[in-house]
Amino acid sequence: MPTRSDVRSAFMMNIKQTYETDILVVGGGVAGLMAAIAAAGNGVRVLIAEKADTRRSGSGASGNDHFRCYIPECHGPDVERIVYEVLHFSQVGQCHDPHLTRVFLKRTEEIVRMWERWGIPMRPTGTWEFTGHAYPGRVRSGLKYDGKQQKKIMTAEARKRGVVILNHHPVIELIRNGDHMAGAVALDVSREEPELCLIAARHVILTTGCTTRLYNNMATPGWMFNLAYCPSNAGGGIAQAWRAGAKLVNLEMTSRHAGPKYFQRCGKGTWIGVLRYPDGRPLGPFVTKPDRECGDITSDVWNSSFTDVMRNGTGPAYMDCSQLSDDDYRYMMWGMESEGLKGMMNYMEEAGIDPRRHAVEFMQYEPFLIGRGLEINEHAQCSIPGLYAAGDLVGNFRADIAGAAVFGWIAGEHSGANVRPAPVESAADLQDSPVVERVCRLCTEIMERKNGCPWKEGNLALQQIMTDYAPSGPHTVRSANLLNAGLKYLNDLRQVLLSSMGATCSHTLMRALETLDLIDVGEALMYAARERRETRPPHNRADFPFTNPMLGELFLTIRKENGSVVTEWRKKNTAR
Repeated sequence: MPTRSDVRSAFMMNIKQTYETDILVVGGGVAGLMAAIAAAGNGVRVLIAEKADTRRSGSGASGNDHFRCYIPECHGPDVERIVYEVLHFSQVGQCHDPHLTRVFLKRTEEIVRMWERWGIPMRPTGTWEFTGHAYPGRVRSGLKYDGKQQKKIMTAEARKRGVVILNHHPVIELIRNGDHMAGAVALDVSREEPELCLIAARHVILTTGCTTRLYNNMATPGWMFNLAYCPSNAGGGIAQAWRAGAKLVNLEMTSRHAGPKYFQRCGKGTWIGVLRYPDGRPLGPFVTKPDRECGDITSDVWNSSFTDVMRNGTGPAYMDCSQLSDDDYRYMMWGMESEGLKGMMNYMEEAGIDPRRHAVEFMQYEPFLIGRGLEINEHAQCSIPGLYAAGDLVGNFRADIAGAAVFGWIAGEHSGANVRPAPVESAADLQDSPVVERVCRLCTEIMERKNGCPWKEGNLALQQIMTDYAPSGPHTVRSANLLNAGLKYLNDLRQVLLSSMGATCSHTLMRALETLDLIDVGEALMYAARERRETRPPHNRADFPFTNPMLGELFLTIRKENGSVVTEWRKKNTAR
């Protein structure tokens, strides 16, 4: 009869494959592909490790139809008009370093024209068209484009430049050697039996997207994959950077999206209609009839509107498209297809739902992290030498698809031009590092427990703790008492899962590791929320119910240093 050690050795997971590259890009979404293409243009070796398949992965997997940008021939010679608009009149400017906003906008035309050369229709109607997410009478910065095939096109461009793409290889841990990055451990989930691989790299670019599955799903509790954004974006880049000691910023200021009730989808700016109360009154003051150029920006301005009207009994709130002309209806449905909403469109067709005859109820979705996470500078560099970040996991800048594209390009451009002087560790040098040993042991222990606790139970428990002890407005409050209790419960949950969570295949092992990453993100968020001793929606403190003007021009950073949590306040970067 085999001994316990015999059983353990039979399941022992070790490094099966090694790779060496100059630049490792973690994540193959829009930011990751743009980073890889730009870096490869410098003649260096580039490898993308992607959880799914770069042709259809990330939040831009099946399309987008708005690209925030500055086109001088449309907007005039003064970029400051658009800078002001983004910082003060958009739903993305709250947590921006203004300097990064300027850097971004000055590069947008270059990226827009580059995409057009590659074959992404940036002027599908024949001209630069700025519609949606706009105020009547104000300058518009949302370029209407057709992004249905953007991921396939970018993947082809990356391959043309010799980028190595490892699909179905999520990175599960970063390797830091002293004061610089040295590579990462990835999990091969391309087959049922998981394998580990080691990637030695001089620079690492994190592009793992937003963080979902952190809070209870507001539309369908228990069905955590009914999400507006990519449900596999589980905070991996943020959690791994946190463990490596990188600075995070604005983590406590979660976001909440909105859209059709119970069927979570992005694209509310694509709808051409008027948000109304049940008695027909408009929800906001901006439009009284469908406006193709502006849409109805009410829900961007009054972010909590759909929750508020349900709480006070004046709702529900409906998107009313009944006054649409035939031409505007066709334009809206084309926009939805460009946005990647084909699944929702198919359902509407099957169910006989016609937005011109049926009002569609909207709701506010659960908190998540987008534009909150890693702190970067104008070159997309993080606080650890050799570590870069771009896209939705960046904490001091957000512009969604456009931000991912532009800062992905900047990250690859700068990394590719500066990678050669970096220290070099071979895969063999890293094989015996404590980080690799710890990852191998963790994966082995989880895989040994074939009848262990399923990852879903752990993820749902995490969501309940976050929802109860670090809630994000409206109509909810945080406090030191709640956050201290939440931190204790998160640590308890982590210990329980480390000793009991099991997996049966590569897929469930990946989800188990995602759950542990999410716990780390939740922990960092709670520490940051405890440090912000004020109310600044969506962060509402019962024990500090006022907004402190002294903190209005400051950002809160948080990092781990020698096992301790370090928080710091710093001024926004307004350099021109």
